[in-house]
Amino acid sequence: MSAFEPIPLGQRIPAGIHAVSCSLPTMHAVRGYEERNPDVMRHLTSGYPRFVVHPFLEQLAQVLVVEYGLAGRRLWLTSSARMADELAAQLGAVAAPFHQGGLHGASHPEGPELAGRAKTFLQNVGGFLSSRAAEDELVRRGLLAAAAPEALFPGDATAEVKRHLRPAFPSVGPSDLLLANCGMNAIYATFRAAADLQSARGRTIWVQLGWLYLDTIAILKRFTATPADYVYVRDVFDLAGLARLFEEKGDRIAGLVTEVPTNPLIQTPDLPALAALARRHGALVVLDPSITSAFNLEVLPHADVVVTSLTKYTASEGDLTSGLAVVNPAGPDATALRSAIAARLEPVYPRELARLAAQIGQTAAVLARIHASVPSIAAFLEKHAGVKEVFWALHPASRVNYLRAARSPDAVGSVISFSLRGPLEKFYDRLRLPKGPSFGMKTTLICPFMYLAHYDLVTTPAGRAELGASGIDPDLLRLSVGVEPAADIIAALAEALG
Repeated sequence: MSAFEPIPLGQRIPAGIHAVSCSLPTMHAVRGYEERNPDVMRHLTSGYPRFVVHPFLEQLAQVLVVEYGLAGRRLWLTSSARMADELAAQLGAVAAPFHQGGLHGASHPEGPELAGRAKTFLQNVGGFLSSRAAEDELVRRGLLAAAAPEALFPGDATAEVKRHLRPAFPSVGPSDLLLANCGMNAIYATFRAAADLQSARGRTIWVQLGWLYLDTIAILKRFTATPADYVYVRDVFDLAGLARLFEEKGDRIAGLVTEVPTNPLIQTPDLPALAALARRHGALVVLDPSITSAFNLEVLPHADVVVTSLTKYTASEGDLTSGLAVVNPAGPDATALRSAIAARLEPVYPRELARLAAQIGQTAAVLARIHASVPSIAAFLEKHAGVKEVFWALHPASRVNYLRAARSPDAVGSVISFSLRGPLEKFYDRLRLPKGPSFGMKTTLICPFMYLAHYDLVTTPAGRAELGASGIDPDLLRLSVGVEPAADIIAALAEALG
């Protein structure tokens, strides 16, 4: 078990200051994290950047509150001036935009209700200032001696990143690869641009196909015109039901959003049939291949826009966030979408981009090592008596659909979700693997995903029933296989399963 030393509660994964994950080694820690239990939260050194405000952002905001006479107000630092203004508008008259010394944000009177609304908005849309931007400002002010040492690409980082992305999108040029500060911002910018375009045509209904990631669902619910304009189709395989929906409401459907595969059930719909149905009715298709990576799947021909997180797989060290939107140049609205999305995206901070450029060249090698391990780990779990159900890219229910889009038969990504026959807490607490959010890293990670993404649902009978109606076990575990030896990962799982 030498590959997996215990990681104390709250420690960064990986160990660097800009890590995107943190250790939650027990179910008590998971619950304490979700409930903001002080005995748990005091151990957190940082966390996933959209969910846990980085210590550098907290430090810089406190300095600015004093410097600009904002006592009694909470200041949130944002990724751009536009985002600061959007946040202030969301909070209403009590909020004030902050634009000083090249830094941007919004402030409001202290209080948990306003703070919760501000944080949730920035989380949903990917609007926080980057931790490296805050670090550089603290260094400039003499509050830090120097930025943490790290490998950065020395040349044109944008060109280097796009050079490595081109093979995943061979039909587009470099200007069509639209970079964002995180995957959620790529989704937000794409949705708002597409919704504006379609609403001018009288189309306001958006279809969510399958259970998707928390903030994607939040964006669809929050920014559709009315609650009736958000339609959730639970079963990604029910093309007949989807066809009936389009026959009934097709002239008002603006678009369809789904993940390929979905998170966390790793389900892949019939993409050619889906695209044909939507196009026949004038609806846009937005696809997100983050779970297994755009490097593994060719989905652009079936989409009007592909959105994806570059935090996963391309930033495999696990120490930055970035995202991407790619418009299908063959789509009827390609020109309008490309322009509107580009205008809405939040910029990637230059040092974040230089860090991504230093890592992205490893993507193919990292994926190859992951792909060499995933099938044997999935097979182990499928055969173990203590495991109830296993989901991965080649699950029988969607194997054919997945392989139709896969660039090669072994291009399965890192994620395996599974449920247990026995109690979650006993297994999770015994398991000697790194435990924390995120996936697509060199480091293997496991988490009780629904507890971290939908704690409000897993802790109430009604919420658990809602998950059950979508085929999701509230105690589902999401495993992201890293580059460690498969035998070590299997040994850790076997030990915990007993």
